[in-house]
Amino acid sequence: MRLRPLIVCTIALALLPLSGPAHADGPTPTPPPAATESHAPPATEPSTGPPTGQPAEPPAEPPAESPAEPPAEPPAESQPPAETETPPEEKVEEGLGVDGGTARAIVELTGPAENAPVAAQAAAESVDVVLQPQSQAFMVVKGTAEELARLAEDPRVASIRRDRTYTPTQAGSNLALIGADQAHAKGFTGAGQAVAVLDTGIDPDHPWYNGRVVAEACFSAVEPGVESLCPNGQTQQSGTGAADATTEKCLSGGVNLCDHGTHVAGIAAGSGGVAPGAGIVAVQVFSRVNDENLCGEPSCLLAYESSLLQAMDYVAGLSQPVAAVNLSLGGMLYDNECDTSEEGAVFKPKIDALLAKGTATVVAAGNEYYEGASYPACISSAVAVGANDGGDAIADFSNRGAVLDLFAPGVDIESSVPDNATTVYSGTSMATPHVAGALALMKAASPQTPMAELIDKLKTTGRPYVYDANGTQVTTPRLDLAAALAGAAPQPPISQTPVAPPETDPQPDPGDGSGPSPEPDVPADPGPEPTSSASPVPLPTVTVTVTVTASPVVKPASTVCTRGRTAKKLTAKKWAVEIHRSSGKIPDDTLTCYLKLIGKSSKVFPELTKASSLGKAYRVLKNTRTGKARLDGALLTAWLNWAHGTNGTTTLAAAEKVRLSKKPSASALKKATKKVVRSTR
Repeated sequence: MRLRPLIVCTIALALLPLSGPAHADGPTPTPPPAATESHAPPATEPSTGPPTGQPAEPPAEPPAESPAEPPAEPPAESQPPAETETPPEEKVEEGLGVDGGTARAIVELTGPAENAPVAAQAAAESVDVVLQPQSQAFMVVKGTAEELARLAEDPRVASIRRDRTYTPTQAGSNLALIGADQAHAKGFTGAGQAVAVLDTGIDPDHPWYNGRVVAEACFSAVEPGVESLCPNGQTQQSGTGAADATTEKCLSGGVNLCDHGTHVAGIAAGSGGVAPGAGIVAVQVFSRVNDENLCGEPSCLLAYESSLLQAMDYVAGLSQPVAAVNLSLGGMLYDNECDTSEEGAVFKPKIDALLAKGTATVVAAGNEYYEGASYPACISSAVAVGANDGGDAIADFSNRGAVLDLFAPGVDIESSVPDNATTVYSGTSMATPHVAGALALMKAASPQTPMAELIDKLKTTGRPYVYDANGTQVTTPRLDLAAALAGAAPQPPISQTPVAPPETDPQPDPGDGSGPSPEPDVPADPGPEPTSSASPVPLPTVTVTVTVTASPVVKPASTVCTRGRTAKKLTAKKWAVEIHRSSGKIPDDTLTCYLKLIGKSSKVFPELTKASSLGKAYRVLKNTRTGKARLDGALLTAWLNWAHGTNGTTTLAAAEKVRLSKKPSASALKKATKKVVRSTR
């Protein structure tokens, strides 16, 4: 993702919009079909969308009548679907619409054939159907808790869950460090393979691509305050120009919000990247959000989960050989694998289906200096990538731990950005395309070898980084193409002692009106916000360390948004003082970063209770009028302590379960609040 004023990471699941009417050199585009999956140029994409693979018989569950002949056996055998079917109340994710109002939700269906009839029934019952992708077994609706509960009673509905958003992670010598120069010298360029970049789109005419953009598509969700980044203004588009990141919607105050994808694609397959002969499949998956309370600035980019699901299916339907899908974005943090989480259970089959077809899904681990990885890097069949610097050390902002598969260069990486320019970004967003490009080289060199074996080869030939994480010794290899592909001997292990980013004292923006009225207090000591010497591009929220070449607008250098290391617990009262503008010791930039991290890790904030700005967080901490409000205040206090550096979220997870329940009793709320308050002492 691209660097923003506050965060430098990899696309952590909220990406920036693209703009631009420029078109790639290539075959004449084919107009997108009326069906859901639109197609790119005929030379590289199939003439039809992905097959539905579902029978056309609507009555999937025949009525279970008990014939008179065998009164006991037949009824029992004709009824299994009804007996084993998930109860309606268990189909709906906890917390959806429980505090009133409507919620945007993904409705998983039993098969694609049920899409039209279920959508028609939902519309007849006044549920707003906002997305109905054809040939896919899900749709997106907006409804109240009661409307969603009624919808769950339909046996054709498998589950209903929140349509979450994700931000982008922030974003030479890097190629030499991983031996890519040696691979190029032996003629390995990735020709015949492609890398799919699901990001903020690209500048298709950039000289780094040299006409190698082989397919483009856009899946960009909309709702009030959220705009599509598809050049045609619709929620989806395919064909030449569909992923253009140079359009007007990608611009805000003269800054291109959509530069993250162009930078990522350049690292993977640009003329100065890892696989300079590979094709590029560019897919825009972000939407533009115009909400300063949510973004911390007038506009930002977010990727909806429903857009990611559509994009994954689009890539699966291409005829062009695709070695890897690059996801430089991320969401909630996990200590371990997340296959069985609500999102993971749906996203993992998409990753597995691509892997079976010979396509790896390579995902940024995140820039939070966390011993774990963000979603979806935490899915076991994804290739989770952390960042190292030019000195062969783990980057101070990078997540790490047993969940990661590889490290790759992610500090001060120069690559392409819109308007024929180049820029230096840092982040796991930049490390990830190194691995995606490496897999294109590997697959082009050995097209018959299963992708799982190629991934294993990168891991077994990589330089081992040995370090401690979560109380145990972990070994994670650093990408080494010289050993994997160019015949060099594997490098010896190197012991690592991950060091948190140095503390700095960021200057608060005096014009920022978020939070309570300012008091004439002078900020005290520097806050604990770790900042990297090379700010990473955020994984769904973009931040950049700006070293711009010929860029029309130079962005200021950003700090890395990561957890603090003070590990000191504060009470709700003390956090309220800190958050009250300029009345505490922790800088506002650090506090804003903490709120962003909480938004990625908590299910209550901001999905049930808004606490994304200093002003909103202050009101949550001070509100004690109801049992729910008191629990919210206790939870926010505990999450702030976690962001400040303390460990342990078990109590928080249990308390959030109470808060997310539809009708929690007063005693349950009180008990949960007491437990959380005790954990903050």
